[in-house]
Amino acid sequence: MSRPFPSRNPPFSASFTRVNGKIRAREVRVIGTDGQQLGVLALGDALNMARANGVDLVEIAPNAVPPVCRLGDYGKFRYEQAKRDKESRKHQHATKVKEVQLSPKIDPHDLGVKIEHAVAFLCEDMKVKVHLKFRGREMAHTEIGFQVVNKFLDEIAPYGHQDFEPKLIGRGINVMISPLPRNKRARNPHQSEASHAPNAQPRLENNNNGSPLPNERPHAPEPAELKPEGFTNNPFEQISVNG
Repeated sequence: MSRPFPSRNPPFSASFTRVNGKIRAREVRVIGTDGQQLGVLALGDALNMARANGVDLVEIAPNAVPPVCRLGDYGKFRYEQAKRDKESRKHQHATKVKEVQLSPKIDPHDLGVKIEHAVAFLCEDMKVKVHLKFRGREMAHTEIGFQVVNKFLDEIAPYGHQDFEPKLIGRGINVMISPLPRNKRARNPHQSEASHAPNAQPRLENNNNGSPLPNERPHAPEPAELKPEGFTNNPFEQISVNG
């Protein structure tokens, strides 16, 4: 009767390392703790040699004929293997691809916006895929589409280079652009504008010799002349009182 689901215990993967009694070969090629080859030995003799030296018998090349085993500490072997895997992953660069879509009748302003987006992607070490799609009867004038793509490539030339010439595939033109190395790439225009932005600084008044006045405070406006309260036009102002 066939199983409806795969087994929960799959066979060992290629990265599985057999140690000591898990090794299944009859004969193995043994490498000593000092890295010297000890020749081809029976599995029992190799295990006895490992026990005598107080180390493990680790299978390092299971696909060889006969398999290659090494005498050593299995814990140390796993640590060194994990360290090598980490170093190899560190040098791997996961390349991201961003797509920019164009059209033969694209407006110049829209084309400029697309160019700005592509420049930003390239300055972040991303690849850019340019795709220009023809619609309806636009296929009768593919040269217009190639002109738009070539203009796009000329504008971003200081930041990236095309991996291949623009190709007409189906009803569109495709081209892939890779970023230039940082030492050959033009400066990101967005970063340059931000770095050169003027900073607002408070202005200090200077004295006669041009140096700022210490502890100078702005003068408060003089208060308006106070007028006595009462009538605006006093009717008794012209009357004199005789004693």
